[in-house]
Amino acid sequence: MARTSRKKAAPKQVTTAQRLDSIVKSARRVMRKDKGLNGDLDRLPMLAWIMFLKFLDDMERVEEERTTLAGKGYRPIVEPPYRWRDWAADEDGVTGPDLLAFLSAEHSERPDGTQGPGLFAYLRALRGDNGERERRDVVATVFQGFANRMESGYLLRDVVNLIDGIHFDSSEEVHVLGRLYETLLREMRDAAGDSGEFYTPRPVVRFMVEALDPQLGETVLDPACGTGGFLCEAFQHLEPHADTVEKRRVLQQETLIGGEAKSLPFLLAQLNLLLHGLHAPRIDPGNALRFRLSEIGEGQRVNVILTNPPFGGEEEAGILNNFPKDRRTAETALLFLQLIMRRLKRAGRGRAAVVVPNGTLFGDGLCARIKADLLERFNLHTVVRLPEGVFAPYTDIPTNLIFFDTTGPTREIWYYEQSRPEGRRKYSKTAPLAYEDLASCRAWWSDREENERAWKVSAGGLIRRDKEGRATACNLDVKNPHTGEVEDRREPTEIVDAIIERERSILSLMDEIKSELAGRA
Repeated sequence: MARTSRKKAAPKQVTTAQRLDSIVKSARRVMRKDKGLNGDLDRLPMLAWIMFLKFLDDMERVEEERTTLAGKGYRPIVEPPYRWRDWAADEDGVTGPDLLAFLSAEHSERPDGTQGPGLFAYLRALRGDNGERERRDVVATVFQGFANRMESGYLLRDVVNLIDGIHFDSSEEVHVLGRLYETLLREMRDAAGDSGEFYTPRPVVRFMVEALDPQLGETVLDPACGTGGFLCEAFQHLEPHADTVEKRRVLQQETLIGGEAKSLPFLLAQLNLLLHGLHAPRIDPGNALRFRLSEIGEGQRVNVILTNPPFGGEEEAGILNNFPKDRRTAETALLFLQLIMRRLKRAGRGRAAVVVPNGTLFGDGLCARIKADLLERFNLHTVVRLPEGVFAPYTDIPTNLIFFDTTGPTREIWYYEQSRPEGRRKYSKTAPLAYEDLASCRAWWSDREENERAWKVSAGGLIRRDKEGRATACNLDVKNPHTGEVEDRREPTEIVDAIIERERSILSLMDEIKSELAGRA
């Protein structure tokens, strides 16, 4: 009987996305074996700095080739023997205790056999020499206070070998890795509540950027940029319009500005922006609130501000002294709101989109004064009310998006209530808000009419004052008039959390009143 021949099936082609996803997953599996790392909050930052150094070396190779072809000299950001190619590219290179010593020691034997500072000590000491903040300064800031957490130099070598397989000089790989990195940031947000403050859900970010529609030539600021989501989205929004050499220069060098005081999100934001195509991110590593409000002039003002400032925190007395006496508050969100108002350009149409908790809308006392400033000096034209769970698991507190510009004062405010997900009680970590869920709001945005989700109120009468003319109440927590009493579907623990949050606001207000009374005595 004749044997039937079969053609051998061709091996399945591995896509770039599959290969990069495999590399990242393999690196994370290796890191799980290391006793010095406890969970993703340790592992992902480690992965980020390793990727950052490989990215930097690949970009240096490209820049060096470009300047050499142009007949110019090139001064590297990182010099031998500290470049990735010097100590990391050889898979059989320095490893074990020697690798740990090279990374972390203040002074050690380097891979080339000479003595000198360890890698982190060298990187922290980098300085720009042209009077401007250049990449050397950025690298130094990234590694300030940074420490290697891995205990096994052998496992670390395995991770380094895996990351060496990523080609950051390939635009396709960078594009794919940018998406993978977003997934890592989401997982980091989910790993612990404290990390959630660094991450705003991407559907919310995209909607806010599209609503403000920044234009090429305008400056865009996020003073509390976390992992850089708003700046990345603004960059992608503007990039298609940068179709000439000069426009690309403007986009790369003069458009996007950030601020992030915490070292971990600063590192994550740098890599995030680099992966999205911004060659030299301009992120201030200091507290954005450290400047005296009255001294911020036109030179520090910008056209567009997009941000989700931290809320619920407290600032030290030195920071509070930068604000007017009758506008000092322990609530960080209200301090940032004052900063945002101060930093918007008055000429043209400066505009802002800000995430605020419900407490900002209904707060009285000092909070009311700040909101009165907003209504009287700016045009608060829109409040988008988001349902519970949009920021889960970081917080279940209902949040709002407020949009205002410098064409004020406010005459009327439009409200739009984002509905709950179909067939579910609320959004959650496992079933988050999707961009498509905002389709109705996006359609309404440019063609506004009142409906079951949208309504408007007159700004007149929202501010109530005492005999001395100071605002004592300014309630922006306006309920939807098109719905009746709605059953509270929250879990008992969520209701308790909401009550505690409101009581904290009341206690904060009472402390402020007590301080004022003591000052008059």
